[in-house]
Amino acid sequence: MTARSRTSPARTTVGRAPGRVNLIGEHTDYNAGLCLPLALSYATTVRATVRVDRAVSVRSAQVDEPWTGTLDDVGPGQVEGWASYAVGVLWALRESGWEVPGVDLEVDSTVPMGAGLSSSAALECAVAVAVADLLDHDLTPELRRTLVEACRRAESEVAGAPTGGLDQTVSLLASPGSALLIDFRDGSTRDVPLGWDDAGLRLLVVDTRVSHALVDGGYAARRADCEAATAALGLPSLREATLADLDRVEHPRERGRARHVVTENARVEEAVVAIGELDWTRLGTLMTASHVSLRDDFEVSCHELDLVVDTALQAGALGARMTGGGFGGSAIALVPAERADAVARAVDLAFVAAGLGAVHHLDAVPSGPAGIVA
Repeated sequence: MTARSRTSPARTTVGRAPGRVNLIGEHTDYNAGLCLPLALSYATTVRATVRVDRAVSVRSAQVDEPWTGTLDDVGPGQVEGWASYAVGVLWALRESGWEVPGVDLEVDSTVPMGAGLSSSAALECAVAVAVADLLDHDLTPELRRTLVEACRRAESEVAGAPTGGLDQTVSLLASPGSALLIDFRDGSTRDVPLGWDDAGLRLLVVDTRVSHALVDGGYAARRADCEAATAALGLPSLREATLADLDRVEHPRERGRARHVVTENARVEEAVVAIGELDWTRLGTLMTASHVSLRDDFEVSCHELDLVVDTALQAGALGARMTGGGFGGSAIALVPAERADAVARAVDLAFVAAGLGAVHHLDAVPSGPAGIVA
């Protein structure tokens, strides 16, 4: 699809895209599996201004590392650091046939960086909707799916983080008040309305402030293990695998990775049923089981994440788990509203007692999708 260009010098638009938290369904996206994320009220905005030349600049209110170059400098292997997520979108859109102009991008964000809440996808999606608006595209459902793929390519091929597309999908397709069930076998999505407010529950997010990055090798190694297990089973993906199949995976580490994916897909299906039946105790149990699997079989948790989960459960949470790619970042806890402050205090005290740094508490309020700021 080629955009109808109506760009003119100094024309400006502002795109906004939310961060996300994944309720359940971790490391399943790149295994053709099921995920259940929700968009957050924390978001990134990008003010995009058309230039008369092919130059590109990216500046952020949060990061003191501006980037400047041209449209010829934004492809794979050419950009490093946080700006690669932004300019990678320009490259991906150009690759898909869009006549992307030179632009100045001014970034501002309330999504905590490195917290596992997808600050990177929020940046990508905010750039994508801003450029779409500059090129006179309406944000139809079809176009939003086109932007999902462009943002996924930007992160995988330019920024170098081989993600599966969960973050970009929910940032661009979410509905207010709902989680988004994503089936990565066929790309279908379905809103799952969340009624925990009426049940007197809150979803707390605890940012451990432990550095979280998907380009340091740990994420790619887990993905490689999954691919090896899939090959050993002779299946198109781990989505087709059963627990009985896993005995045929000889390598213990790869078998553990596959076991997590198979059981996590089942937990997502059960979680959707539990939400529909307003069975919050069951949802909490599934969340905790997900964390145990991520900790033991997938080995992407860490001491700080385990401490949040264990402390929250002891303080009255119905369920808790790490969320995001792992190796740091955030954990979530489903808690009765009247216990929310007590759970937060318990986590704070546990971190002090362990000699760890302060955590950052956030509320997970389901938000709507990326769009243009009026």
